[in-house]
Amino acid sequence: MKEILRTTEALDVTFATALLKGEGIRYFVLGENMAVLEGSIGIFPRRLMVAKEDAFVAAAVLRDNGIDSGLPDDG
Repeated sequence: MKEILRTTEALDVTFATALLKGEGIRYFVLGENMAVLEGSIGIFPRRLMVAKEDAFVAAAVLRDNGIDSGLPDDG
């Protein structure tokens, strides 16, 4: 699995997962339960994971729809 999104914004995760679902890309969201427990103070980010082979296309879908990954550059 590869992380393609890290955010404390619940709506970004909802939008991103809808986009991935529309493209037929399987995903998994980490940190949802912790984010709910902490309330709405935004300390714990949610992380969107996809299979390594889908990561390039999934990241492109998010980028093309204006969603910033929130990840440090690999370079």
